[in-house]
Amino acid sequence: MALDEPETAAAKRIRVDLQLIADMVAPKSRVLDVGCGDGVLLDYLVHMKQVDGRGMELSQAGVNAGVAQGLSIIQGDADTDLDAYPSDAFDYVILSQTLQATRDPKNVVEQLVRIGRKAIVSFPNFGHWKVRWKLGWTGRMPETKTIPLKWYNTPNIHFCTIQDFLDLCTELDVEIERAMVIDANGRPGAFGSKWRANLLGEQGMFLLKKRSDS
Repeated sequence: MALDEPETAAAKRIRVDLQLIADMVAPKSRVLDVGCGDGVLLDYLVHMKQVDGRGMELSQAGVNAGVAQGLSIIQGDADTDLDAYPSDAFDYVILSQTLQATRDPKNVVEQLVRIGRKAIVSFPNFGHWKVRWKLGWTGRMPETKTIPLKWYNTPNIHFCTIQDFLDLCTELDVEIERAMVIDANGRPGAFGSKWRANLLGEQGMFLLKKRSDS
């Protein structure tokens, strides 16, 4: 039983939305987790799916925490450092809850699908009905469970809706293999129509790849 304890511990730490990402990743694949924080998802993938995993994290505290767990994490910025990676260097590149905090989201998405054969992107949906209602009713920037910080101390600098992201993928000629909406607790729901997803999804999660004819 002692041999199973590290894997059990890793499974217990992972959030529901991170589990959804992990479920999209094939075992023993090559993975880059961009904005990996302290490496919770990366640790799960390494131990539970035996991936060849690498991480990139902006904060030194996150890097230190991940390295202390034996993970391969370097300090880096998604806006400036992704272009150092060769094309198709990974099977999957993951960007979880980070796109809205980047300075150039369009370039970041382009880099993700260049570096990885597939990319997994998730972000809070600023088009959700609660966000619209709070902004319209109070006249103040909304605070919700998925957008918990005040306007003056949030890292979010590009407020993206699910519809905005779909439009960006069309502009970049990026194929969406899978799309889902997620509630504030990380539980998935049916995507349905674009209008419905944009109104009811508190978060969006997408499996992407560059079109073969691009």
